[in-house]
Amino acid sequence: MRALLLLVGKTTEKWLNEGIGDYSTRINRYVPFEMQVLSDMKNRGKIDTETLKKQEGEKLLAAINDKDVVVLLDENGKSFSSTTFASWIEKEYLLSSRRVVFVIGGAYGFSKDVYERAFFKISLSAMTFSHQMVRLIFVEQFYRAFTIIKGEPYHHA
Repeated sequence: MRALLLLVGKTTEKWLNEGIGDYSTRINRYVPFEMQVLSDMKNRGKIDTETLKKQEGEKLLAAINDKDVVVLLDENGKSFSSTTFASWIEKEYLLSSRRVVFVIGGAYGFSKDVYERAFFKISLSAMTFSHQMVRLIFVEQFYRAFTIIKGEPYHHA
């Protein structure tokens, strides 16, 4: 398994960047993991929501390969506990040679084309978090999944 976290817009808070960097380093102990940040659209405030989602979607799709497994982090996705997320990762992807691309879109979600390209959708919570915080929450849970798979003490069930 190789994993990519694909993001729209940079993380501006220093403390979030530090946490994301820490967990990204930890994840790389288990699988090759990288993050790719796509720049925000220029003049975002002057573009209607649907046009913005379409433009962001084009950038996202351009960063995804034909053979990638695309998993969207989306409020309407499947909810997991930490242990069931770990089981899902282990069962579906751990031994795969395909790259799994986890995608966090912009503030208004994804375009229709991105939804159509997705293999799966995951919801991290019924609550709403800022897109910058979702990054940290996801990388922590992704790291936690590998510690669960390996039976390491990080996760105390």
